Amino acid sequence: MSAPSRLLLAGATLVSVDPEIGERASADVLVEDGRIAAIGEGLSVEGAEVLDLRGRILAPGFVDAHLHTWQTGLRGIAVDWTLPAYFRAMHAGLATLFTPDDLYVATLVGARVEIASGTTTLVDWCHANRTPAHTDAAVAALRASGIRAAFFHGTPKPDPRPGEPHYSEIPHPRAEVERLLAGELGDRDGLVTLGLAVLGPHYATLEVARADLLLAREHGLVASMHQGGGPARTPGGWDRLLDEGLVDARVNIVHGNDLDDSLLARLVAAGATFSIAPEGEATQGHGFPITNRLRALGAEPSIGVDLPSISSADMPSAARAALCLARAQHNDAARARTGAIPDVPAASVRDALRWATIEGARMLGLDRRIGSVTVGKQADLVVVRPGLGQRPVHDPVACLVMHTTPAQIEHVLVAGRFVKRDGHLVARSLDAELAALEASGRRIAQGLEGRFATNTGGAT
Repeated sequence: MSAPSRLLLAGATLVSVDPEIGERASADVLVEDGRIAAIGEGLSVEGAEVLDLRGRILAPGFVDAHLHTWQTGLRGIAVDWTLPAYFRAMHAGLATLFTPDDLYVATLVGARVEIASGTTTLVDWCHANRTPAHTDAAVAALRASGIRAAFFHGTPKPDPRPGEPHYSEIPHPRAEVERLLAGELGDRDGLVTLGLAVLGPHYATLEVARADLLLAREHGLVASMHQGGGPARTPGGWDRLLDEGLVDARVNIVHGNDLDDSLLARLVAAGATFSIAPEGEATQGHGFPITNRLRALGAEPSIGVDLPSISSADMPSAARAALCLARAQHNDAARARTGAIPDVPAASVRDALRWATIEGARMLGLDRRIGSVTVGKQADLVVVRPGLGQRPVHDPVACLVMHTTPAQIEHVLVAGRFVKRDGHLVARSLDAELAALEASGRRIAQGLEGRFATNTGGAT
């Protein structure tokens, strides 16, 4: 995965997601030392490797803002589960069977799947890491894949044994966070960085939620937490945390479907970010994503695939689902209110592309480094070659959001390095990795055969 020192991407249809650059029918993008050095037309650069991209679409790589990558080997297992069944079988059940090797291969192949579909930044929300060895295996896998990743360190959610406290009463492990920051994850400019996947007031006591947010703030980390999925562990917890000034732009809320309008407004005003998971939310019983409610408050969501055990781990599919659900909800409300179809949709394909790119970067605090094709930013790029199901391309953004599948992703670059080229992953041992994933996933899935059928859990 070496990067050419100078690479000229020539003649592409450019979708920059940068309002000052916009969309261009034919553009050249010069990449030098992993960054975007110039954008123009007819560029000629001595000594540069030239890649002819005429007939292709060049865009920023997608940002998957929320993925439980550890479930890659359980693909399809949870497709017919609502939340209560998922809680019982996955968290109190199958997650307890993972070894560090299982976590490694699931994370490695999961990251490769993301790359294959055009994702250049992955937020790996990891909460099957029962030991430091599990954590280290997941981080090593992200590094081996070549993807840009934010490793959001979480904690498992098993049923407590007799005499043990419930997980909702256990603060996030400070010593483990400090261990990771003292190692390679201490490089805030590295390709793999650290965030915290904490419980939040929906799944923890107020004391634990407060301690976790303070821990994240102390170390300058994003604190991400699920919101929704049954009764809150701490009713009124968000209001208390807001009153104490503990909610800001480093607080990321996943789902949030059950937040009432006044609380949602307070959270938006405090600067919190929101990541939706449209397919999982619609499937498992969360309710409609809060996209339209956020936009009414002047905010925008980021998008995550969430559960590879349910849905396809590709961001164009997730963006399509987010857009279609937002439009369906808006259309239904308009018909109920006026009896007529609205004149304009709730959101556009360009909105959906922003949710899947720059808004994910913004959630991570990386929007000055990634998320758009902008001079000076990291060269995290995707090249789409429209095929049978995409041509003619009347609108390149519509092509990206509504018609693209992983098969049309021709090239993917992360920090100027090819991680997919000419339609193929840059991976030397993919067959062996897939064989290991198959063996791991089948062994773990055997735990469904009655062993966890009646267990109870309570975290997403």
